[in-house]
Amino acid sequence: KEFDYYIFILYLKVLKAEYFSPRKGEQQIYKLDIGWPKTPEHFTGQTFCVAVDSLRGLVYVGQRGDNVPKVLVFSEEGYFLYAWNDTVEMPHGIFVQNTAIGSSVWITDVGTGKYGHTVKQYSPLGKLMQVLGTPGNAGSSLIPLQFDQPAEIFVEETGEIYVVDGDGGMNNRLLKLSDDYKEIWLTGTNGTGIGQFEIPHSVTVDAFGRVWVADRGNKRIQVFDKVTGEWLGSWSGCFSEDGPYSVRFTANYKYLIVAQLNINRLAILAAPPVGAIGDCVMVHTVQLADETKPHLVDVDMRSGAVYVAEIGAQQVQKYVPL
Repeated sequence: KEFDYYIFILYLKVLKAEYFSPRKGEQQIYKLDIGWPKTPEHFTGQTFCVAVDSLRGLVYVGQRGDNVPKVLVFSEEGYFLYAWNDTVEMPHGIFVQNTAIGSSVWITDVGTGKYGHTVKQYSPLGKLMQVLGTPGNAGSSLIPLQFDQPAEIFVEETGEIYVVDGDGGMNNRLLKLSDDYKEIWLTGTNGTGIGQFEIPHSVTVDAFGRVWVADRGNKRIQVFDKVTGEWLGSWSGCFSEDGPYSVRFTANYKYLIVAQLNINRLAILAAPPVGAIGDCVMVHTVQLADETKPHLVDVDMRSGAVYVAEIGAQQVQKYVPL
């Protein structure tokens, strides 16, 4: 009977997520893929982050918990492939970099043990290739490079790296590093002013040379020039109910998808193509089930599918464009 009740509650959650009611005047533009993944029982911890390898059709999930594999790998169809766990303590953000010679997986580790306060590069099978930061030591220096609970990373095909450093630690900054891991520019201190942050939580880069940062604690998104680090503008009008936790562009760069954890919602914002940032315009929302708590998202830049890592529901869900 208890099992039957659990199945019934799960069915109601799926039904609510799949057939959410758009706001008046909106059209539904995403639908839940209820068949992804094929075997959800592989989610055995809190699912904090997800990353898509669009070229190879792979989906990486970072999860936390005692005696659980920290990285799970699925096919885009939803089949579980394999897992790995070495040198990952507390994954927070995950990103797949594609180059002409292969793919690599970058993970921000916010643990406080011997592997924590680092940004690490792995092979697709989990072989450690590079460690940025000083493992086990929180700090704010650049020589040697130190992080304090780095939240997320974005890596361009050129190898240039953007890190938002400060998931509640001493740092509230955005760094750009070269492909040989040297500082190109740095911006940000703790505060509410222009270019300041309170928990910079997610970072992405658009096709027009701009860096977008989810400034979670300040309930705004800030935008910077990717070459110079110059502040270009900010959006706060869409976030009166809850701050942005995750920022990712759709495959055509027409929209920005933002996760709002405390109100269990995905906000879809109109992205300005060039010129002034302007004001925030919310064109659509996806209301998730209560206590789902969407933390970070990623987009398949080939198919347009959106993957949502949900720490409340302890799962990753896939939404496909209609």
